[in-house]
Amino acid sequence: MNSPHLPPSYLLDPERARSAEDIARHLALAFAATAAERDHRGGTPKAERDALRASGLLRLAIPARFGGGGGDWPTVMRTVRLLATSDSSVAHVYAFHHLMLATVRLFSRPEQWQPWFEHTAAHDWFWGNALNPLDERTVARRFDGWREFSGRKSFCSGATDSEMLIASALDQDTRQLLVAAVPTLRSGISVHADWDNIGQRQTDSGSVDFERVRVEEHEILADPGPLSTPFSCLRPLLAQLILANIYLGIAEGAYQDARHYTLNEARPWHRAQVEQSWQDPYVLNHYGEFWAGLEGVRSLIERAAAHFEAAWRQGEALDEAGRGEVALAIAAAKVAATRVGLDVTSRMFDVTGARSTHAGLRLDRHWRNLRTHTLHDPVDYKLRELGEWALLQHYPTPSFYS
Repeated sequence: MNSPHLPPSYLLDPERARSAEDIARHLALAFAATAAERDHRGGTPKAERDALRASGLLRLAIPARFGGGGGDWPTVMRTVRLLATSDSSVAHVYAFHHLMLATVRLFSRPEQWQPWFEHTAAHDWFWGNALNPLDERTVARRFDGWREFSGRKSFCSGATDSEMLIASALDQDTRQLLVAAVPTLRSGISVHADWDNIGQRQTDSGSVDFERVRVEEHEILADPGPLSTPFSCLRPLLAQLILANIYLGIAEGAYQDARHYTLNEARPWHRAQVEQSWQDPYVLNHYGEFWAGLEGVRSLIERAAAHFEAAWRQGEALDEAGRGEVALAIAAAKVAATRVGLDVTSRMFDVTGARSTHAGLRLDRHWRNLRTHTLHDPVDYKLRELGEWALLQHYPTPSFYS
């Protein structure tokens, strides 16, 4: 908490930090001061990642008996959402860190995941992602007691400046998907700074090369393995819940920026015949729609998080129907977060006016970030899953995206 390498605004007096949400709220306010400039610059948010390390939030989802914060999933999701209101890139890599830890927990044996949890809590490790099951260019060869990973992975969010990676490869002989936890600095792993998209510009979601990387058998997450039980099938649902919370956080941040601009900077349209923009009935109508939409998404997301937490607590006792109910709750929340978020981040300019498009404000980053992120997997397929339930009473089929 007292690192001399962090900007003073990022440091938080431990006496003032009553909860994880207090810490996230403080960091969100601090990150907001530079978010627009960093969005323009792109690259790795190194100071912000170090602030997360120093804050203790990287330990939040780890049980207290392993040195962690012992937070439940609704609390983790609220910290993600708070960070996303000001900096959705930092929220993204932070949330995916917790997703990678959950992947270890769900796909491996206690003798594997428990030491990783302990080391993460003790050293504030950051976990990055090189899983991407749709990118099949990385292949694993079998040797006596170990595997060799070779190939490239794309969309590797948070791999830069991480201590550990969750990586996947296809077995050369069986074409089975293998998932492993490996140190990022291991020989043969190269993380590339080749992410330059219109949004989420500081997630380092570029590519990672694996050149004859040695992966030990105890680093393979094979028991129970990927998507092998209803409990292990919670992994993709956590990913979807994370996305929904990031989308809501972005929309809430856009709403807050629009409200501040409307109250302090915007000029009324001459035909409105009012002195202040906030007196314009059309402006008030827009804000009413924004608020109603956001309130609905908040309710759906809190409900989905509670469903997920209840399923998580069941552990291996979770059955397919229980998992299916969680999938439906999260899919509904994600569809709503996508639609309302895109609406708010686009229509915010209807209540702020032409001057708010000044490039220096970079208010367009909210839409760019959300538009980039909502293409992660098409919302049409979430609607199809919900339709199959609504009409046929079929639960979504587990996959890495549902």
